[in-house]
Amino acid sequence: MKIGIYPGTFDPLTFGHLDIIKRASQLFDHLIIATASDNNKKTLFSVDERLQIINREIDRLSLQSIISVTKFSGLLVKFAKDSNAEFIIRGLRAVSDFEYEFQMFGMNSRLEPSLQTIFLPASENNQFIASNLVKEIARLGGDVSKFVSTETASALKDKISKND
Repeated sequence: MKIGIYPGTFDPLTFGHLDIIKRASQLFDHLIIATASDNNKKTLFSVDERLQIINREIDRLSLQSIISVTKFSGLLVKFAKDSNAEFIIRGLRAVSDFEYEFQMFGMNSRLEPSLQTIFLPASENNQFIASNLVKEIARLGGDVSKFVSTETASALKDKISKND
């Protein structure tokens, strides 16, 4: 059984993330969407809120049979080994993403040589979508419906209004 992991903070889950999820789900028998619970980023949504958003979107895609959604903490390579995964999926939007991801690939390869990293470039329509930009547009009262689902846009609006 080929198991892949698509890790990230997913704060919030965007159409770009969903594009990578759909495409990666075609490559594996099982795909784990692994939401980082400890990271250097200041997240808007709690890890449990992010898991709810992701699960709702996976349900909408009818991919529950091959995708599981979970949180993880600590080293990704340890989580991958504990999950019996052989592959890490990383989405790339731009050359700047590649530089960072290539460094992470090198570090992960040294920590766990048996893990393979697969880089999936974002589809043309999703190359510019970044969660931090979506949050900023929402904070400034802009329409984010071209970047996230209606439910996620509503969750963003509610969360931002509670934080103000």
